[in-house]
Amino acid sequence: MPSLLVQAPCGPLRAQIDRGLVHARGIRYATARRFSAPQEIADHTEPVDVSGRGPACPQIPSRLGFLTGLAAENLDHSEDCLVLSVTAPVNAHDAPVMVWFHGGAYLSGGGEAAKYDADALVAEGDVVVVTVTYRLGVFGYLAPDQAADGNAGLRDQIAALRWVQRNVRAFGGNPANVTVFGQSAGGDSVLCLLVADDVEGLLHRAIIQSAPLGLRLGRRPWSGIAQPVRAAFGDALGQADPRTVDSATLLRAQSQAAAAAGRGLVAGLPFAPQPGVAPLPPAGEWHRRLADAAARVDLMVTYTRHDGAAFLAMRPHLSRLYKMGAIGRRVLMAISAGPTTRVFGRSAIRPLTTAWRAHPERIVVHRIDFSPPDAPLGACHCIELPLLFGTPADWADAPMLGASVGIPDTQERARRTRRVWAEFAHHGLSRRARLAPLL
Repeated sequence: MPSLLVQAPCGPLRAQIDRGLVHARGIRYATARRFSAPQEIADHTEPVDVSGRGPACPQIPSRLGFLTGLAAENLDHSEDCLVLSVTAPVNAHDAPVMVWFHGGAYLSGGGEAAKYDADALVAEGDVVVVTVTYRLGVFGYLAPDQAADGNAGLRDQIAALRWVQRNVRAFGGNPANVTVFGQSAGGDSVLCLLVADDVEGLLHRAIIQSAPLGLRLGRRPWSGIAQPVRAAFGDALGQADPRTVDSATLLRAQSQAAAAAGRGLVAGLPFAPQPGVAPLPPAGEWHRRLADAAARVDLMVTYTRHDGAAFLAMRPHLSRLYKMGAIGRRVLMAISAGPTTRVFGRSAIRPLTTAWRAHPERIVVHRIDFSPPDAPLGACHCIELPLLFGTPADWADAPMLGASVGIPDTQERARRTRRVWAEFAHHGLSRRARLAPLL
């Protein structure tokens, strides 16, 4: 495969060219000691090979694997995981930049997974896409003592955005036109970035996909479970020093600590960015911060018709419905309407539409109803990901698509979805009338 030496400010990067696209994978954007804030990496003068996929953070298997198939499980896992990948058109010039933050309940996933390859989005949309890997679970969201740097995973994401500002022009991207987008926990990350300190100038547009906004902005935010989870984590480790034990020991303690979060949807996110811990403001300041963001950031918020169904299917007393076949799954989809609305849908999104009230032209909300005819849980959580990323082969092991991943209707819907996302990256909502027929 032909190579290209990209002369970036961080130093020369030896990328690959394939079918008119530049691929630079596994680029280190920062480094960090365990439980510490990320630090900039010194520039280099010798070419660095960026042709191979980088690692994911150590993690447990995805709890949504029964719908999405394997993703980060196919990558190496390492605590030295602060890497990103860039996909750009050859000869791109001032192209919009889209920075992707993956989901996975802050417990699993990785930006280097083949399922997040952005070739089609880049080629069709004339954009530069950056996919980011950040620390997860106890490594990213549980500082074991006051001396540690909290919200390390969110700090990683900000460090990646700083790298983009400095280096993306070398790939033909426009650092003054950066859209951050993410799904599920990645969507929650985007929300956090909108209110975080020290992000001015790092992002200009935002897409929040199926984020658990009802938990983050609702009456019972999950921040209340942080203390019992931290205490349970300490109990699980006993006398062991969390700074020196191996990562496998930390993951075992993490699993035991997660049980202290209790039950329900809020307990499914035992590790997440905590309000009031730098770089996030206290929860009481979020509405003002969001209103400030509304004056400068175009925002697209999406959710799926059956977003809540997968989480109901994981509950012990409801999992039998999923196993019953088509009839039981239709029941799951029907009873998911309430949780979907409260956690992901219109009720959950209301604080955002309120924050954007003075700038209604800068926000759009869209429900994704698409699902293949044999999809087991309809338009479920994650259903739009194969429409944006990867190839039919990458998603062939995803049960949520049934047998329909490669059929023409699905692929046509994928092209339309990618067109909407790219149009938003190019123009925000200044051309709202052009977006409406595609949504």
